[in-house]
Amino acid sequence: MHLHLPEGLGLPAIVTLAALLLGALPFLRLAIAALAPGWQFAPDAALEQIGSRAAVNATLHTLETAGFSALAALLIGGAVALALGITDMRHKRPLAFFFVFSMMIAPQVAALAFLSLFAPHSPILGALGLSPVPGTPNPLLGRGGIILVMALHHAPLVAITLWTGLRSVPHSLVEAAQMEGAGPATIVARILLPVLRPQIIAAALIAFVAGIGNFGIPALLGLPVNYLTLPTLIYRRLASFGPAGLSDAAALSLLVALVAGCGILASVLATRRAGGKVEIERPLQPFWTLGRARPLVAGALWTLLALKLGLPFLALLCEALTPALGVALSWQSLTLDKFTEVLLRQDVTMRAFRNSFLFAGSAALLLALISIGFAYALERRMGRFRRVVELVIELPYALPGVVLAIACILLFLKPLPLLGVSLYATPFIILFAYLARFLPLALKAPVAAMAQIEAHHEEAAKLDGASLWQMLRFVVAPILAPAATVSGLMVFLVAFNELTVSALLWSSGTETLGVVLFSLKEAGLAGEAAAVAISASLIIFAVMLGLDLCGKRLPRNVLPWRI
Repeated sequence: MHLHLPEGLGLPAIVTLAALLLGALPFLRLAIAALAPGWQFAPDAALEQIGSRAAVNATLHTLETAGFSALAALLIGGAVALALGITDMRHKRPLAFFFVFSMMIAPQVAALAFLSLFAPHSPILGALGLSPVPGTPNPLLGRGGIILVMALHHAPLVAITLWTGLRSVPHSLVEAAQMEGAGPATIVARILLPVLRPQIIAAALIAFVAGIGNFGIPALLGLPVNYLTLPTLIYRRLASFGPAGLSDAAALSLLVALVAGCGILASVLATRRAGGKVEIERPLQPFWTLGRARPLVAGALWTLLALKLGLPFLALLCEALTPALGVALSWQSLTLDKFTEVLLRQDVTMRAFRNSFLFAGSAALLLALISIGFAYALERRMGRFRRVVELVIELPYALPGVVLAIACILLFLKPLPLLGVSLYATPFIILFAYLARFLPLALKAPVAAMAQIEAHHEEAAKLDGASLWQMLRFVVAPILAPAATVSGLMVFLVAFNELTVSALLWSSGTETLGVVLFSLKEAGLAGEAAAVAISASLIIFAVMLGLDLCGKRLPRNVLPWRI
């Protein structure tokens, strides 16, 4: 006996089931493992683990680094957003491009670059006469370094959020203030900042949640000095005890989810308090004429980029091009041996490049394909149920990656029912985690494009007798294909250097670039790690540049750096 759903319900049912599978099921399994081990409600063990001294210290460290870095990111990202959004500065596009690029590179790459810049043997500090005494500990190791690097890394998140807020401000507010004789500084202080208060709070909370879930930066800067945050504590427990430590890891992951969930809820409440939608005849235009101050503002922003991106990566490049630590880079000492080693000789690094291309590319392709059907269902067929489904879909992306990783381990550790096959320690568990985590990112552009399509195309197809699936294939898919392609490439950008999820899910043969880079650094092979980091970042840069060149053909506001 077969169950046939009406055609109008088939696609919404499929989307809802997929959302439950990718978004709800892993976290339900995590909650059961933490609170009801053996399928009997017994939260005592989880509460004991959460209240342990190690967990309390890690929680305090997590709140400390995430909180202070979010405040610093708000100041840096807010200043950049205003400078590029409301002034008459020139060359805004390259500034915004490189600012966002600094966030698209992996957190562990950023941490490695700053470690190279401030190392006692740093050629950059040496050239500036600022080299510390040999043997001096790297000043970035520990709390201060984590806060600094996370603040710089998450500042573009703040800027992107505020750029979105600036688009929703009607220019008539500025014009009215100008007619009253208000200057640019007064307009910013008394009109723009109060109007943007919900977005400012949301931006700070987004940076805070990103800091809670960040694994790469605390791993490289905190683990060597035993400064543990919750993600690195979970990693150390699993690395030490393996599957035997899963119950402890589940309880700690629940704690991470709780802390991050409070930040997410506060962010949602902040944006809802923005009030109803305002009809905008003309969005905000740059109104601050800098005059003679324009070179100074531009110079400040380019200096920020040099400190945030240029100098750290130059130090990283020097480390990759010298034969050994402490050797000054010159035409005589310059060598490409480390790049040759990691790209052509070492099996593990070559396999990591292949795996990262395979996992990120497969996830990007699959998500680009299914995003078309999802976008159509969410925009046209879900009705009031849409927001519930969207919340379930967004759960793996909103919560820290370490929580999703532990949930996937628990979900797939035992063989699948009926099939008798286990996905644990196979490439498919990483692919599942990538699909779950990056589905919300893949849906952003297609849903936005679907909202702009008038329904008469679909109505004409129905009058011609086309079925739902025929309409999706021949009418909707061609229209949404450009947006879906962009979404797929954005997924590739984020997934290619991913570490937080894969650090807990990889097994022998499924190493990713993030895992290999972290392993090389732990093994003391800083030059090889630098070569991997530079090579991976160049790939990200090439993909971003390709997307930017195609920007005019893409839906508006899809590429975050095109302001």
